[in-house]
Amino acid sequence: VQLVESGGGSVQTGGSLRLSCAASGFTYSNHVMSWFRQAPGKEREGVTSIYTSNGNTYYADPVKGRFTVSLDSATITLHLQMNSLTPEDSGVYTCAAKRGSYCGSFTGFNYWGRGTQVTVS
Repeated sequence: VQLVESGGGSVQTGGSLRLSCAASGFTYSNHVMSWFRQAPGKEREGVTSIYTSNGNTYYADPVKGRFTVSLDSATITLHLQMNSLTPEDSGVYTCAAKRGSYCGSFTGFNYWGRGTQVTVS
């Protein structure tokens, strides 16, 4: 299983970025795919999840209403549209996947990407 993120970069406060995570090597149905982030000196935190079989989603409170997760099933690519960004959104964003259907838990992930840096100033 390989997860490869892209789309990170630097943006000013209030701006937008779109991250992508290309997945390969697994049967994506009946999996939860998620985005995590980690800022310097802080623990990694879950941002959002999507259940691949029906598109159900879950968002952590800090990003509700600003971030949107989506899945292109044809290419098995996970996207994260991030709007109204603030410096508190800065960090390394990593995608992850696990078997299962429950989106509301950010534990138990088996597969991880390497991450992409997001800097908001």
